[in-house]
Amino acid sequence: MNWDDLRIFLALADSGSLSATARMLGVDHSTVARRVAALEADLGVRLFDRLPRGYAPTPEGEEFAALARRVEDGVLAVERHARGQPGEPAGTVRLSAPPAFASHFLAPRLARLRRTLPKLVVELVGDARAVSLTRREADLALRLQRPEDDGLVARRIGAMGYGLYATRDYLDGRDEAGWEFIGYDESLDHVPQQRWLRQLAGRRPFVFRANDLMSLYGAAKAGVGIAAIPHFLGRWSDSTLVPATPAALLQPPGPRELWLLVHGDLRRSARVRAVMDALVSIVAAERSLLED
Repeated sequence: MNWDDLRIFLALADSGSLSATARMLGVDHSTVARRVAALEADLGVRLFDRLPRGYAPTPEGEEFAALARRVEDGVLAVERHARGQPGEPAGTVRLSAPPAFASHFLAPRLARLRRTLPKLVVELVGDARAVSLTRREADLALRLQRPEDDGLVARRIGAMGYGLYATRDYLDGRDEAGWEFIGYDESLDHVPQQRWLRQLAGRRPFVFRANDLMSLYGAAKAGVGIAAIPHFLGRWSDSTLVPATPAALLQPPGPRELWLLVHGDLRRSARVRAVMDALVSIVAAERSLLED
């Protein structure tokens, strides 16, 4: 039995969609359908019901998925063990981080590793979701809250502070009572900086909402209103924005902690260790930029 067929089967069982599985695995959707059909023929069992809205595992398919996940766990453990062996820092390290932090803070600084470690390739993935290091969706991950994942080694490496920012043109000549605000939509209404911003705004209106930080940043740069954004974006990365300081400022939102995660099987890997050390050094050197 081909491991790739099992991998495709499990991905389809999780997603229920040929197209979603194809995107996840980087293959054509017809390949997914063909490999699953071949697996069913090989086993002599129908694993999925083909429904108008996608693929649903049959009872036999659900039983087979439970067994296949044991195989998957074993294969992934072998791969992590192999990747975790010490040696020269060479090869690819996949790092997951919050999208704006990845593109505007990490990318230009991690690029410097190329000069000192030319055999090392960093694959930086901006991802808002908590990727699975156990299933090798990434080798390392940076998260904005303390993780609770079993089997992972976590280290707090710094923090990211927030403040109020707007364009100078927006603030000039505008009374504080007339301020308008830019914030997250309902899907992110729970994040600390959004709760703080709502309290600060009071009865004053939110005139623009979005579900990602870069949209808030772009709206603030366009002069739409006042946003609560990280200091590395507002104060340092672009002179378009300036701090907005209310006369009676509430206690500012606490900084979001930066946690570096690695699976225990990979922390001895030379290439993974090199990127971990670089991240720790970068955040320590840029503490004033991040925390203001």
